[in-house]
Amino acid sequence: MIQIGTRKSELALWQANQVKDHLKKIGYASKLVAIESLGDKNLVQPIYSMGIRGVFTKSLDIALINNKIDIAIHSLKDVPTILPKEIEISAYLKRDNPYDIVVYNPNFVDWDVCDIIGTGSLRRRAQWMRKFPKHKTENLRGNIQTRLKKLNKSKWGGAIFAKVGLERLDLLNENSYSVLEWMIPAPGQGIIGIASMKKNEKIAGIIKKLNCKETMLCAEIERNFLRTIQAGCSAPVGAYAYIKNKKIHFKTAIFSTEGKEAIFHEVEIPLDKAKGLGEKSAFQVLKKGGSKLMEKIKRQMK
Repeated sequence: MIQIGTRKSELALWQANQVKDHLKKIGYASKLVAIESLGDKNLVQPIYSMGIRGVFTKSLDIALINNKIDIAIHSLKDVPTILPKEIEISAYLKRDNPYDIVVYNPNFVDWDVCDIIGTGSLRRRAQWMRKFPKHKTENLRGNIQTRLKKLNKSKWGGAIFAKVGLERLDLLNENSYSVLEWMIPAPGQGIIGIASMKKNEKIAGIIKKLNCKETMLCAEIERNFLRTIQAGCSAPVGAYAYIKNKKIHFKTAIFSTEGKEAIFHEVEIPLDKAKGLGEKSAFQVLKKGGSKLMEKIKRQMK
């Protein structure tokens, strides 16, 4: 019986059950073990100000290391690019929709009537403020249902969510929304990652049977970019890679926390040239002024 570690939110449990179903299809029984994370306990403080690597993953890492679970299920965008040395991402499920959406307040008329947007993400806030510099933002934390309730009770015009979360919980049809294809997603957004202990080769071998190679390639490009520029999961950095017509398309950007400054980089290369793309793109961005901007961001996030 494979012990599946998961956070307690409805979305996390949905994702863990997806893995459970996949394991059942290939002949392995499993059960869920729900574990509360620090990020789930503290719903007031903005994530970027917590000063902790992996606020949503640390508790699951500890459970893995202590052999309380065999695997841990993560929204990949929450997973730090530097993992504990004993742990690896053994599989990436096929990516779902990577884009962000704005969900409108039920009383929304237009942005002239209400120019406030809710989000707990520096990346989303920076990109929104860059496009709409006269708008205001409000911090928004909690699971999807909590955030939707807060939005509905607020006087905001709307709030920003990952489209995939509302899709997975079948909440899209209940809300009016627009897809923000101009907003560069977080590295790993829309991907479920499965972590296991490196020494547990039997479990890792089973989990790797669930791996999507195309998703893994894109995810590792995005995460290698993030790691190389030395930005954390909560930094205002977007990175999105996808495969089309045997080519890798990779778009990235670093933003100042209010969105006034930005460094963009976009590249399209043959699939067989993809090795090292994340790191190479990071060096290009750092040369364009990304180093100075990252230093500024780190000072602003303290």
